[in-house]
Amino acid sequence: MSKKHNSSQSTLETIQEYFLILLGAAIIAITFNVFLLPNQIASGGVSGISTILAAVVGWEPAYVQWAFNIPLFVAGVIFLGKQFGIKTLVGTVFLPFVVFLTKGFEPWTHDSLLASLFGGIGVGLGLGIVFRGKASTGGTDLAAQIINKFTGLTLGTCVAIIDGLIVLTAAIVFDIERGLYALLALYVTSKTIDIVQIGFGRSKMVLIITENQNEVRDGILNKIDRGVTKLTAYGGYTDNERPVLMCVVDQTEFTKLKQLVKTIDPTAFVVVTDASEVLGEGFKRV
Repeated sequence: MSKKHNSSQSTLETIQEYFLILLGAAIIAITFNVFLLPNQIASGGVSGISTILAAVVGWEPAYVQWAFNIPLFVAGVIFLGKQFGIKTLVGTVFLPFVVFLTKGFEPWTHDSLLASLFGGIGVGLGLGIVFRGKASTGGTDLAAQIINKFTGLTLGTCVAIIDGLIVLTAAIVFDIERGLYALLALYVTSKTIDIVQIGFGRSKMVLIITENQNEVRDGILNKIDRGVTKLTAYGGYTDNERPVLMCVVDQTEFTKLKQLVKTIDPTAFVVVTDASEVLGEGFKRV
């Protein structure tokens, strides 16, 4: 029974992942045709290369994307595994296919600023969705996944680093203004990817050193309904043991926590940092 349930759950997760890959690839392709290509905004990636080549030599962007993705797909199979390669093959083939199908779409704007902003959002949204499907659409976002695996840099940062040279090339081929718009789109793309991966929510991690640790702990547990972890620490000057209470709260709960600590112990030492992503009970599922 358990094995059957696990098998069904695994199948459902696989279907969901492939759906995310197709959805994300379609969003990127449509964004490319209605925002980026008609305004000559080469905001990195193989799509940026295809934009430049379409303007310079008139090559069909879909064909260029397929051609450049082949060696990068092979690299993905080598470094990220066969299963990843199968998923990426779907994205690699499907994205240029949708680019080809939608090449007749009318541009949604001829304003370069709007095109760079919404083009960056669309590409970032699509890439983020594909990454959540544990895959890639090929091209430089695949290379970004490889770098992310071995360095721990965020996917948004990896994409920005890899695509920088393409943006510079766009500035040379077109003009500085187009290059700046491409750079803006690239920045928006990287930030949108991180939002899709991490979310808009920002939690606060709070470290509390207080003489009234039991009262503060009980207040957090009962009045704010959050867990507390007690850490062992020692004063740097006295070398005396000074327990530290650590908890994570939503931004909406932080003011309540701060008021609670202030009421119990006005002399408490409190350190607050942003927690960009929190997984576990009371927050996002692992």
